[in-house]
Amino acid sequence: MEPSGAPAGADWQSHRSAVFGAAYRILGSVTEAEDVTQEVWLRAAAADLSDVRDLRAWLVTVAARTSYSVLKSARVRRESYVGPWLPEPLLTVPDAAAQVLVDDSVGTAMLVVMETLTPAERVALVLHDVFDFPFTRIAEVLGSTPAAGRKLASRARARVAAVKERPRASRAETERLLRAFKAAADAGNMAELVELLHPEAVYVADGGGRVTAARRPVHGAETIALLAVRQIEIRRPDAFQIIEVNGQPALATYRGGELVWLDTVEIADGRITTLRRLANPEKFPHIGHI
Repeated sequence: MEPSGAPAGADWQSHRSAVFGAAYRILGSVTEAEDVTQEVWLRAAAADLSDVRDLRAWLVTVAARTSYSVLKSARVRRESYVGPWLPEPLLTVPDAAAQVLVDDSVGTAMLVVMETLTPAERVALVLHDVFDFPFTRIAEVLGSTPAAGRKLASRARARVAAVKERPRASRAETERLLRAFKAAADAGNMAELVELLHPEAVYVADGGGRVTAARRPVHGAETIALLAVRQIEIRRPDAFQIIEVNGQPALATYRGGELVWLDTVEIADGRITTLRRLANPEKFPHIGHI
């Protein structure tokens, strides 16, 4: 629960999504972003804001500075992470607890690429390209110069450009392919699975060392199809639903009401080119069960 005090409740609620959104884009974790949001509130409540002309910019600046510190320490933990790392999924339906402006910068594919950036590059890119911050303010957050901030943002932008240039499938096509993939895997229909996958498709699984999952990306339609069928046979899920995370449809698969994995996909020419399967239960609390 957020304490009473400055900024006033109405002002805080109008800017809370920006604070959370900045933290989530920088950190790729709902849990860490919520912690940062709470920290920003506490700092604002204890501060004299009478001379602050742009409260939103002040709050986002504090969020970015706090997230930068968290990210630098988190990098050490993530370097020892077991297997591929996928971002903690953000529910983006209208009634989700954490509201945030949804755009390409919160997409799963974008957050995966942003994880390869340095903490400073990530902060500079988010503040400039998403929140339109001048490089003078970005320099204050990073403890650098405006020229250095401009170079960091430019370098980061070049790294993420490939993701922005990829064609995006419609919501209807994404849902159709997710449902078709699930049905074919349940039926053990290898031929159908191979047809749904691009020949050079890539499968990435995040088990975090908590559950059994491929510790390296798996390549090729036939290999991925076989893996999908085997996982159904081993885990024996009994329910699924399409939900929206990070602004796109995702397939949530359950067993006994417990979420066992969450699939998101990239699509090109009517086929799945990338299948990302999040299975680390530590990243599920904000998704819930059925």
